[in-house]
Amino acid sequence: MEKDPSTNILGSALQPCSNDPLTGFFRDGACNTCDSDRGSHTVCAVMTAEFLAYSKYVGNDLSTPRPEFSFPGLQPGDRWCLCASRFLQAHDEGCAPMVDLLATHIRALKTVPLEVLYTHALSGNGSVSGGG
Repeated sequence: MEKDPSTNILGSALQPCSNDPLTGFFRDGACNTCDSDRGSHTVCAVMTAEFLAYSKYVGNDLSTPRPEFSFPGLQPGDRWCLCASRFLQAHDEGCAPMVDLLATHIRALKTVPLEVLYTHALSGNGSVSGGG
């Protein structure tokens, strides 16, 4: 599996998303991706209780620990590389989490419009002010 270039949606070097918990398709702490990443785990998001409940409701329980997969379970405030389509779905339902633009891979733009990512950008993140 060859990684795509590590470039964020702003065109600069992809920044780390989280090492605790360790995230990313490659479990390298960044939202790196490749052609084998069918889910496109490219959006670096800050978990909220609302989003975690929504994700569980739609069939992707991110809050329950799964030790057999070395997955600690996520809590509000944790940063995680989300599937781009799940992020867009949450946006459409009004419960998308905030996004770190500097740590969101450029491939996310194949699924999520740039304007949508800007709407959920963390305050002071890149050249965009945060919104909700």
